[in-house]
Amino acid sequence: MTIDLRLDPAEVALLTDLYELTVSAAFFEHGFNDTASFEVAMRRMPPGRGFMVAAGIERLAEALEEYRFDAAAIGHLESLQLFKPDFLEFLSKLRFTGSIRAIPEGTIYFAGEPIVEIRAPLIEGQLIETLALNQLGFASIVATKAARCFVVAGGRRLVDFGPRRAQGADAALIAARSSYLAGFHGTANVLAGKRYGIPVFGTMSHSFVMAHERERDAFSDFVSSFPALSTLLVDTYDTVHGVENAAAVGAKFREAGVKIQGVRLDSGDLHELSRKTRRILDQAGFGDIAIVASGNLDEYRIAELTDADAPIDAFGVGAALAVSDDAPAADFTYQLVDYKDHGRLKTSAGKISTPGRKQLFRAYAPSGSFFADLIGIVDEGATTVAREFKPIPAKTVQLMETVLDKGRRIMPRPTLAAARERLMNGLTALDARYKTIRRPAEFPVRQTAALGALVISEKLRADKRQD
Repeated sequence: MTIDLRLDPAEVALLTDLYELTVSAAFFEHGFNDTASFEVAMRRMPPGRGFMVAAGIERLAEALEEYRFDAAAIGHLESLQLFKPDFLEFLSKLRFTGSIRAIPEGTIYFAGEPIVEIRAPLIEGQLIETLALNQLGFASIVATKAARCFVVAGGRRLVDFGPRRAQGADAALIAARSSYLAGFHGTANVLAGKRYGIPVFGTMSHSFVMAHERERDAFSDFVSSFPALSTLLVDTYDTVHGVENAAAVGAKFREAGVKIQGVRLDSGDLHELSRKTRRILDQAGFGDIAIVASGNLDEYRIAELTDADAPIDAFGVGAALAVSDDAPAADFTYQLVDYKDHGRLKTSAGKISTPGRKQLFRAYAPSGSFFADLIGIVDEGATTVAREFKPIPAKTVQLMETVLDKGRRIMPRPTLAAARERLMNGLTALDARYKTIRRPAEFPVRQTAALGALVISEKLRADKRQD
């Protein structure tokens, strides 16, 4: 018997809103299936964010390479009694044959910028809207949350403690992958470790301590079983007394040549307790035992602790990371921007889109820091748009690159380590005023002259479509 914690490759095509299928069926019936370009972007920054981190692109690409409606999926759609046999026959043979252009994973981006372009026959592009937004949005949100923790941690280790708080199994995997991309040292999620090659970390549970009659016996038993993973949880009862018991157990094992790795503080005043813990451990000759803090931590609390020079060596971040609690959603959009090689524009109040296929250009100052971004049309080049910056930057690069073509990858699959390195370089190049976690400055992003002209012309055409 299978369990419900599964998503078979053949079911991915059904991970869609019903209207994607009804619209596609209507397109099919009326002969609309020429080449279209859809664009994923974010209208506005989530609260408190000065930058965003691109993630989820590789997961989407993997899904599209295997995209199909198998016999069971077709049978289910047939049971809905909504779709005509010729459309279901069309779906049974459908594969993703389009292309994906995207900014690479780990790239820092800002509101209004194109993240991903899907260019494919109209029906293919329409059908995958839900899947694309589902995979790109949450992964990017969590990667950004993790990057904010990384910025304020000041080099201290960070571990994803979120799988038990994540809102579903796939969300826990996305959070683990995105947080590692964003500088975390590892995760508590064993499945994520297996799937993505992420280092896994763990300490011990309160239940292990509570099952023993004496706290010292619990510590001794755990160290004897897992000396290499011997980070002791010291707050089951009185935390200070727990640290004293950990030091006593550490002294006993030190005589046998075994070193305790650390102690973990999971509640209370972490600043004050970490100072008392460091003092007790140092006096016992354990200056090299690490102090790990956890318990409702986020970037704001981590910043308070690091700013106060709390002697904490590592942070475990759980619920706040796994759900990005202060910004759990963002206004990501999936818009038709080009059909039959003509721009398309939506003019809805507050939701106006930008027409045409695009390229994103990033300019760098002589110091190597980000200077400004320009959104241009797809056939503009870095050399020509550089003249639109004032002053002319030291370097201008284009960010969107082809990931899939004709439904297949055209270059080796990039590694998670490469995406992580890209983000680390990006964070170094991004000025501090955009990285601050409270009231960050707005990074300069504007359109090229060519894109501006296209917007004006397509606005006129859009007005005429309602005549």
